[in-house]
Amino acid sequence: MARHWLSSFILGALLASVILYAIFVQKQGETPPIQSSREAQLLSKMQDMEQQLVSLRNQISATIPMPTPASFLCTSRKEPVIPTCEVIQVAIVCAGYNSTRSLVTLIKSILFYRKNPLHFHLITDTVALNILQTLFSTWSVPQVEVSFYLADSVVEDVSWIPNKHYSGVYGLLKLTLPKVLPETLAKTIVLDTDVIFATDIAQLWALFSRLRQRQTIGLVENQSDWYLGKLWKNHKPWPALGRGFNTGVILLDLTKLRDISWAGFWRIIAEKFLLTRLWTSLADQDIFNAIISEHPYLVYTLPCQWNVQLSDNTRSDELCYTELTDLKIIHWNSPKKLKVKNKHMEFFRNLYLTFLEYDGNLLRRELFGCNLTQTTLQQAELSNLNEEDPCYDLRRSKLTSLRTHLYFLEYEYEASSDASSDGNDVTLVAQLSMDRLQMVEMLFKHWEGPISLTLYMSDAEAQQFLSYAGNSEALRSRRNIGYHVVYKEGNFYPINTLRNVALNQVSTPYVFLLDIDFLPMFGLYPYLKSSIRSMDMHGHGGKKVLVVPAFETQRYRTAFPASKQDLVTMLDTGALYTFRYHVWRQGHAPTNFSRWVNATTPYQIEWAPDFEPYIVAHRDLPRYDTRFVGFGWNKVSHIMQLVAEGYSFYVLPNAFIVHLPHAPSFDIAKFRASSAYRHCLKILKAEFTRELQVKYGTNFKDTDDNR
Repeated sequence: MARHWLSSFILGALLASVILYAIFVQKQGETPPIQSSREAQLLSKMQDMEQQLVSLRNQISATIPMPTPASFLCTSRKEPVIPTCEVIQVAIVCAGYNSTRSLVTLIKSILFYRKNPLHFHLITDTVALNILQTLFSTWSVPQVEVSFYLADSVVEDVSWIPNKHYSGVYGLLKLTLPKVLPETLAKTIVLDTDVIFATDIAQLWALFSRLRQRQTIGLVENQSDWYLGKLWKNHKPWPALGRGFNTGVILLDLTKLRDISWAGFWRIIAEKFLLTRLWTSLADQDIFNAIISEHPYLVYTLPCQWNVQLSDNTRSDELCYTELTDLKIIHWNSPKKLKVKNKHMEFFRNLYLTFLEYDGNLLRRELFGCNLTQTTLQQAELSNLNEEDPCYDLRRSKLTSLRTHLYFLEYEYEASSDASSDGNDVTLVAQLSMDRLQMVEMLFKHWEGPISLTLYMSDAEAQQFLSYAGNSEALRSRRNIGYHVVYKEGNFYPINTLRNVALNQVSTPYVFLLDIDFLPMFGLYPYLKSSIRSMDMHGHGGKKVLVVPAFETQRYRTAFPASKQDLVTMLDTGALYTFRYHVWRQGHAPTNFSRWVNATTPYQIEWAPDFEPYIVAHRDLPRYDTRFVGFGWNKVSHIMQLVAEGYSFYVLPNAFIVHLPHAPSFDIAKFRASSAYRHCLKILKAEFTRELQVKYGTNFKDTDDNR
């Protein structure tokens, strides 16, 4: 402060000297000659003073930022530095399946640049709530807190407003934030899900300090001519101040808004203009602009680079930037999103794709200096592992939190109109990696019922899958498929974790547990539903399991059996075999295939070591043990768990599945090539068996693996 005062004093003195000398010169004429050495000395001194003045100006400019043209306030002072451990509050409305994907890209861009702890306040519908709770709990990003608020509590506050925007009623919910967010929350940054950051969000948070007196809302001016009413003939937008403002990025002072009774404040103005405008075209943005047009003192105009808008009619390259430098936030505020036309679209699209495909696991970095992260039980268990243990990598795999995005695509499940069969409905459950993706379309031809699929992919592969699904007629035509993405991490395929993810999202009473490289017989879905009803699966304490016999072909091209009779004929001719007959007969031997060939009614079988059938059971059955990763004992252990808990097994006489030939997986190759891997698997098997014996008192026979 003292230094700035002194600088101002010296600057004033120098300016005064310049003025006095100028007056003296003017009195002597326009171009006075140097008449004496005294005048020459005075002129020389004046030139030195001018140089000092320039130098002083440069020094002051280095410490005080120049004002930003887009801002209406003076910025001739240094921006406040946000303390390292200050928590930045961010509010986002997110509803539906597709918005959750956009939100993830936004979050990645924030995490990439951030240097402060974050607290996200997410206002969601029930669909997004399930997805995002799972996503953030499995992502486990240090010093990031997430709070959820169901939109149902405030939907009625805005549902009365006719709205033609594609976001529907959820596009109006930002009007309710002072009500839905905690009273203790004083201010928040509000973001649309279709924006991405190109800088540290703390810089935006710092702009709250510029809001003065009654200014409660920080917004960037609209970068199209929408509110000027010039886009087409008879276009009558809502009233706005000048070009109006875009609400994709907002600084919201919640305390000030509550002080003016915001809920009634905005409603009165909305009701007034709806009498003539009849509906909103741009959802909450129209209402915010109507409010500002009548009460301009409420708004603080943010620099335009904090919301570079790529709408259908954008003029951002004229109104905001000329060079692609120092852009802070990019806003894809067109229904066309990445397909909108803009002369710099390639640059913007590449920036977006960078975060879209960026490995989110790399963003789990700790912020040093802020003791805000609490040690979780999982982290404590990890710290207790012995890194010298030769099986350390396998043991660690069980404890690794795998980032999970449920329902990556839209999902619709319609229960059967027949109430009697609805209680017997069954969902096929499976998991796969990118190299098995082509098998999904074939599966759809054989199973018309609901499916829950977990896909193990990298961030980049997930986007490839999204493109694949959009271009596949088979995938586009089916909405009863739940696709759940688990992102790759570690050296082992987490097969049982993937199975559990798919299993946990089943909404039908029963599940059919399958692997993706099997095709069900045609008509298996209705047959299983009728079998569930006739077998009284609710009886026996709900602990009945139906076994679907498994077969395989070693031919890459062969006709699929149309019936059990066809299959038996193919068995006789050697076109089909019982599954793993040549390499792992004990895996399915208890099914008793010789009895099945002639069976006409279900028959009960007894468990034997290493039995791993494909089964139908109630969805509340025990989950898979996640210590088993990669290849080996992952299904065997699950069946042992069922046996220990008293489940009984019945083989269906008119059901079958056929395994399709394919190249061996990497995990099988690792199992066969690594004696250390096989040794560790035996150790894990022994530990698992002892645990079952202690917990249930079941004395299992020797289950040594002879693969």
